[in-house]
Amino acid sequence: MTSANPPAIAVTGLRKSYGDNVVLDGIDLRVAEGTIFSLLGPNGAGKTTAVQILSTLIGADAGDIRVAGHDLAAEPQAVRASIGVTGQYSAVDKLLTGEENLLLMADLHHLSRKDGKRKAAELLQRFDLVEAAKKPASTYSGGMARRLDLAMTLVGEPRLIFLDEPTTGLDPRSRRTMWQIVRDLAGGGVTIFLTTQYLEEADQLADRIALLDHGTLIAEGTPEELKRRIPGGHVSLRFTDDTALDGALGALGAGFVDTSDDDRLTLQVPSDGGVASLRDLLARLDAAGIEPADLSIHTPDLDDVFLTLTGDPKDKDAVR
Repeated sequence: MTSANPPAIAVTGLRKSYGDNVVLDGIDLRVAEGTIFSLLGPNGAGKTTAVQILSTLIGADAGDIRVAGHDLAAEPQAVRASIGVTGQYSAVDKLLTGEENLLLMADLHHLSRKDGKRKAAELLQRFDLVEAAKKPASTYSGGMARRLDLAMTLVGEPRLIFLDEPTTGLDPRSRRTMWQIVRDLAGGGVTIFLTTQYLEEADQLADRIALLDHGTLIAEGTPEELKRRIPGGHVSLRFTDDTALDGALGALGAGFVDTSDDDRLTLQVPSDGGVASLRDLLARLDAAGIEPADLSIHTPDLDDVFLTLTGDPKDKDAVR
């Protein structure tokens, strides 16, 4: 992607209220084409409302919003023709077979019978559903149903897909299969707007993450940029005896010893986990003739980012 490419989503000053309850309070967003963008936040932070507005399901109270190059207020039909939406709850008709669900979507997109069958066959193959194509969707596992749901979204060949909680309720293997599908879509130039409660999912998939709390964007950046904002990184050094532990504490001049029995011989030294700081730490130990029995690095993860920046979700007032 070059700087000349317009963003897939450009939002300035988006506001939405229900009576006196402000749900979205002037948020700004830019999502680059062909990337995976994740919107995170506590339950009730306004994520679903944001997706509903961007996908034309409800209107905004204020804001300049462009989706897939179209003005959302002036060209809603053009926006709808450019996007796909896969919601938290499957849109699959469980009385129909997998193939019939795809053919129904082909009809809704006004594809010819020949093109509809071709597209259905292509998607069944792509999502590993060929053997289940003639079976009722009611017999599908959770992972198969989610794959079919996403395949139905792709019938219209959208360049921007909103994925709302795409792996809720899936087992770890099915979740990872879905992750790979999402990566492949982005690799093919499709923009993904992802909302999820699984922070690991956002960490694994997202090029950029925005954190929404109480209707306001409180942080945005790559996963690594967000993690670096949070203190608490450290290196854990385990020693075999008190003499080595005391020597390391003296050589480094910093650290914390957990006095519990299991960690009594472990020294935790504040660190950003970077190569330079780790090299310096080991050089100082080496100069003092001290070698730890074990070393591990802890850097803040997205759980730390989420909890530090949003606080306790139980303290939040409910919004949509």
